[in-house]
Amino acid sequence: MHLLPEGAHEVIKVLAAVGVSLGSLIVGFSSAYTSPALVTMKNSTRISVSDEEASWIGSSMPLAAALGGIIGGPLVDYIGRRRTLIITAIPFFVGWMMIAAANIVHLVLAGRIIGGLCVGIGSLAFPVYLGETIQPEVRGTLGLFPTAIGNIGILICYVAGKYLDWSNLAYLGAALPIPFLALMLLIPETPRWYISQGKTEEARKALRWLRGERAKIDDEMQEIALCDAEIENQSSFTEIFNKKYVKSISICLGLMTFQQLSGINAVIFYTVEIFKMSGSSIDENLATIIVGLVNFISTFIATAVIDRAGRKLLLYISSVTMTVTLIILGTFFYLTDEATSVDANLGWLPLTSVMIYLLGFSLAFGPIPWLMMGEILPGKVRGAAASLCTAYNCICSFIVTKTFYNLVKAIEPSGTFWLFGGICFTGLFFVVVCVPETRGKSLEQIENKLTGRRRPRSRRMSSIANIKPLPSGC
Repeated sequence: MHLLPEGAHEVIKVLAAVGVSLGSLIVGFSSAYTSPALVTMKNSTRISVSDEEASWIGSSMPLAAALGGIIGGPLVDYIGRRRTLIITAIPFFVGWMMIAAANIVHLVLAGRIIGGLCVGIGSLAFPVYLGETIQPEVRGTLGLFPTAIGNIGILICYVAGKYLDWSNLAYLGAALPIPFLALMLLIPETPRWYISQGKTEEARKALRWLRGERAKIDDEMQEIALCDAEIENQSSFTEIFNKKYVKSISICLGLMTFQQLSGINAVIFYTVEIFKMSGSSIDENLATIIVGLVNFISTFIATAVIDRAGRKLLLYISSVTMTVTLIILGTFFYLTDEATSVDANLGWLPLTSVMIYLLGFSLAFGPIPWLMMGEILPGKVRGAAASLCTAYNCICSFIVTKTFYNLVKAIEPSGTFWLFGGICFTGLFFVVVCVPETRGKSLEQIENKLTGRRRPRSRRMSSIANIKPLPSGC
């Protein structure tokens, strides 16, 4: 691996973050695909799709991602973080090509399942790689790169979906893994993985590549070695249920619960359908593009303020914003159901509500649960706990996505959005009572506070350092 000139290391840190985060662009595109695609798929002469089948097309991806989140743990440890990410590129491509060429629903489902497995693996591997290569001083900012670029994927899908049918949109999805694979081939494996494999010289070269030729890396190398030695005595999966770890893991699971049960994936997966149901005078495809643009911009707002405002304050703002906008959106649907037609003066309300809702979500409840997963999970059980949280997040996403149509039929759109709003309001109290502030604190300080451990030691270098996988037998 060739060393780079001094002065280029700042660019290299961003290159590594962007390269890995391009995988999140594919994830974002995959999440948003069903929103424009299902509309044209239902009107297609090539394939026949019922409402029930449409719900499975939307929900099969997060269900498969739950399994991917579990198997991602062993992969990042046994073959490396970088190789794990590289091998997801080909299945992503295959899955999209299956969808694009499908003439029966089962092929679409198979493609979504293959893509979902890669989404789950990537959701675990992205923060592992970034956590082990990004310096602590910028972990909040660069740590949000996956979310920001994932939102670019959503925006690309929404814009392209206005002009492409479901098949051509899938062909576009198949093209996205190509630049991701190209960039991943340019960046190194993480120094921490090399150390765990006893490859000290390779670790030194990788760290030098990431930090710059003249950077002083001896202290960081020693710190990595010390952290790896501590985690070497990794316990079994069952130790995540140890009393001293329950608090940290419960906070992560709670954040994941309120993130998904806020209804975010129902909004992302079925944005076009929601605007069609609203009867708004604004073109649903144009409204969807505007929503995607707001979702994209809002993540950069979070990136700019997260290390200044703190995690809890942003979570407060996020909870209140989502609660209010979902209640307003539910009320709009209720008034629409009661009236024979939508008041022309209220046609702007659904778009505005969804825009502000996504702004609130992307400000905090979108990225922060993933960021804090790396900050508050104890090092000794971090791999097993991270795999558990990732799988749990995907299961919650599946439940929301699969049941959205059923909820709309059972309690009407108004009741559905009021339900999501009530969950967001409950999430506010969870944040107030249970979630710690981690801004400006080392991982060691956070872990000591949550586990009650008192043992002085140098702080870890990254937000997801020392992550280890689930036992291969699980």
